[in-house]
Amino acid sequence: MSYPGYPPASGYPSQPPGSNPWGGSAYPPGNPPPIGLDNVTNFGQQYNPPYMSGMPSTFGGANPGQSMFPSGPAGGYPPIPAGSFGAPQPGQQSQVPSYGMYPQPGGNPPSGMPAYNPGYPGGPVPSQPMPYPGQQPGMPPPGQQPGMSYPGQQPGMPSYPSGPAVNPSMPSYPSSGVPSVTPSKPVNRGTISDAPGFDPLRDAEVLRKAMKGFGTDEQAIIDCLGSRSNKQRQQILLSFKTAYGKDLIKDLKSELSGNFEKAILAMMKAPPVYDAYEIKEAIKGAGTDEACIIEILSSRSNAEIHEISRVYRAEFKKTLEEAIKSDTSGHFQRLLISLAQGNRDESTNVNMSLVTKDVQELYAAGENRLGTDESKFNAILCTRSRAHLQSVFYEYQRMCNRDLEKSICREMSGDLESGMLAVVKCMKNTPAFFAERLNKAMRGAGTKDKTLIRIMVSRSEVDLLNIRAEYKRMYGKSLYTDITGDTSGDYRKILLKLCGGSD
Repeated sequence: MSYPGYPPASGYPSQPPGSNPWGGSAYPPGNPPPIGLDNVTNFGQQYNPPYMSGMPSTFGGANPGQSMFPSGPAGGYPPIPAGSFGAPQPGQQSQVPSYGMYPQPGGNPPSGMPAYNPGYPGGPVPSQPMPYPGQQPGMPPPGQQPGMSYPGQQPGMPSYPSGPAVNPSMPSYPSSGVPSVTPSKPVNRGTISDAPGFDPLRDAEVLRKAMKGFGTDEQAIIDCLGSRSNKQRQQILLSFKTAYGKDLIKDLKSELSGNFEKAILAMMKAPPVYDAYEIKEAIKGAGTDEACIIEILSSRSNAEIHEISRVYRAEFKKTLEEAIKSDTSGHFQRLLISLAQGNRDESTNVNMSLVTKDVQELYAAGENRLGTDESKFNAILCTRSRAHLQSVFYEYQRMCNRDLEKSICREMSGDLESGMLAVVKCMKNTPAFFAERLNKAMRGAGTKDKTLIRIMVSRSEVDLLNIRAEYKRMYGKSLYTDITGDTSGDYRKILLKLCGGSD
């Protein structure tokens, strides 16, 4: 659409000289520079010099000239009378900033000028926190004592009280919409740790002197090996052979005997090697020590089970699964094979929806039917994480009004019952599980020394302090006291050394 007579046939009217930034007489220009402030200086030669002389220096030109901006009206504002509000003090310049810009809050004024006014009356001072509604100047926020600050509060920063504590018995629900609980990881505490100032050659010399000549200094052996971590004992083995060309294990076997010898030799094996040999001993022979296998497989991590399987195959030329199949059967065999895979979920997040589903399935597989679906118990108890199973045990008790352990006792029998109970107890409270195992090993006529040695040695660097606490809570006396009353001689001394003290 166009209007009659426009545009004119002769083209657009020419610009007055000096008014076109491109310097030409017609519009649009023939060769304008690229758009962008970074190109203004580069193409400065194409601009009209008279026009550019009035451009601000920000855009690559000169400072604004007098002809750049129109002059203000004559007269302007009247001067402020001396001594009145807003008037500068004698010898002080005006506080009006130059360039026609407002000063930034808390910013520095131009050189030679006084500090800016901190702000409107009653407002926040720059770099200071906003006051709370109703907060008096110089007073702390409501509910906070004078001079107090909240944890993590930085100086000069506003303080905010923390929210109410979350009820630990109630599940928390993150924003993702999936109900879950993230439990705190238990702190494991062992009685044996790396000895400071450790020197394997010096310890090798001590052991050599203790076994050299007539008789053996058992106390020197106890003091040396009982105060070193397993990693340090492995270094002593190497240093002993390097220094004397002899195998320390063979020397210990020739000099020691009985349960004391068994305890010392157990301490000299690396944890996965010791576990592999214990499983081998539990499987071979006429009978099978099912409790030993369950104890090891249910209490070790996935990585530890994988290492046990690797050592077992290297030492005995068959897989751990093949060894289990050769000596067990039925649902108990399936339970052991499931645990031997080392494939349990090890996450710490708990999905409460899945917990409720597992509780319902366990109830339907046992208490709520004629007979028992052992495979469902196997699938849940061998694959779910420790944190998840602890929530399952709690919810099962709450929803079914019966402990899962009692349900297993009602629904199963024999080795399968013992195996399932061991898994549940170990997942529920590992230190309490081992405390019960230790008490059974020392209770009644005779002592199950293999169990006593295995637990004291294998847990001494993991959670033996926790086991001691649970033992005291469950049986009313210390583990140290029971070991003292049930063992004797050097065997007692080395066990008490591993125990680390009385509670």
